[in-house]
Amino acid sequence: MQARIPRQSAQEPGGRPPVLPDNDARPSAELAAVLSGARRRAVRDGDRQIDTAHLLHSLLESDPEVRDFFDAEPQFARLLGYLVQRSIGYGLRWQGTVEDSGAVPVVTEAEGFSPLAAGAMEYARARAARRGGGPARGIDLLAAIVVDPQARAVEVLGRAGIDATDVLVRVNRPAANPVSGT
Repeated sequence: MQARIPRQSAQEPGGRPPVLPDNDARPSAELAAVLSGARRRAVRDGDRQIDTAHLLHSLLESDPEVRDFFDAEPQFARLLGYLVQRSIGYGLRWQGTVEDSGAVPVVTEAEGFSPLAAGAMEYARARAARRGGGPARGIDLLAAIVVDPQARAVEVLGRAGIDATDVLVRVNRPAANPVSGT
C-alpha cells in the first residue's frame, strides 16, 4: 500500500531548493527552518507554491519570538485550528491557484513562492536592513505577511478573529522589534 502523503522535501521538485528573491540575502537559521517547514506544508497540502498562510503556520510552529507574540492573543488556539484545518477542508479552494493580490510588484525570480510570499521575503529582508542589518528574522517575516490585505495569512488571521492591521502595529512598536538578536 502506497502512503497517502508523498515523501516530503524542503526542496523544489527536481531537488532544487526554493530560490529566495535575493540570492545574496541569507535568512537567519530560525527563518531558514520556517522556510523549510513552509515548503513541507505546501508539498503536503498539494500546493504548487509556498504562500503566506504556509509561512504564518510555519512561523507559529518554528519561531519562538513569533509564537510568544501570539501567545497573548485569546484567539491563538482558534488561529492554530484554522491553519491545521487548511489541508482537510478550509483553504482547499486555494489549491491550484496562485496567491497574488496585484497590489505589490511581482518578484518573478523567487521560484517556489507565490508572488505575495516572494514579496514578503523581500520585505522581511529590507525590514532587517532598516533595523540595522543582519539576516531577516521571523518577526520581520510576520510583519511582511500581514502588510497586504489580500494575503492568505491575513484572511486566516481575520477568520480567527485577529486583526492583521493590529498585528502590524504591534510588530512595528519599538519594544516588539529589538535591534539586538538574530
